[in-house]
Amino acid sequence: MPELAEVEYFRRQWSAGIGNRVMKIAHHADKRVFRGTDTRILRKELAGARLLTSEARGKRMLFRFSNENWLGLHLGMSGKMQTARPDFRPQKHDHFVLYQRERALVFTDARQFGRVQFHHGKTAPAWWENGVPEIVSAKFNRPFLDRFLHRHRKAPIKAVVLMQSGFSGIGNWMADEILWRAQISPSKLASKLSAGERDELFRATKFVARESLRIIGPDDSALPRTWLIHERWRAGGKCPRHKTVLRRATIGGRTTAWCPKCQK
Repeated sequence: MPELAEVEYFRRQWSAGIGNRVMKIAHHADKRVFRGTDTRILRKELAGARLLTSEARGKRMLFRFSNENWLGLHLGMSGKMQTARPDFRPQKHDHFVLYQRERALVFTDARQFGRVQFHHGKTAPAWWENGVPEIVSAKFNRPFLDRFLHRHRKAPIKAVVLMQSGFSGIGNWMADEILWRAQISPSKLASKLSAGERDELFRATKFVARESLRIIGPDDSALPRTWLIHERWRAGGKCPRHKTVLRRATIGGRTTAWCPKCQK
């Protein structure tokens, strides 16, 4: 599933289209990715509009067009975005394509857990403003973290780190990476974390978010080999620190990998 860093990578794929008009639109209007969106209005308003800016928040993206038009994209579990030639012909899973004079902006989602949303108005849509601070922002600070951990004190910390209402954009592999770096067992209850462990959790969360945003491409291959991600699903995968074999279990509804030596 695309997470914070992958979402930012895919958002940038459409950056080549900024400043250019949409000449025509191709879409699979009956597909689940358009649930809740009137595709007739979307086609009418975006045709001829110029792509102005874009931004990402957690696992969501917002593209602003001229004439007060806003396009929201969520990649879900299998969504991807790319820039293609202007003569691009959509395939089965290419559900939404914006054609510009020199390129095609393509949204693909095989499993259709992603979503395309549209809004026409002077200001950003209400569904974009959720009040959750971005991890790399100053608003994601220790007081916010402490309040969030207290609110979910009865849950295992792995489940808490996956909650989008606090850890915006963090998914399964990033949560495992954060807890491994903080040396916290994923099954430990949030209420049981010491002040020192909270310090490490905060530091590791900021580090993993910042560095993955800086480094990552369409997959994890560019991340340093010292990161847990390269071992977490490998058969016989070992801790990058001291080669202890990793353990795995389902925690908070997600398959989790951790080092029994680092994360006691």
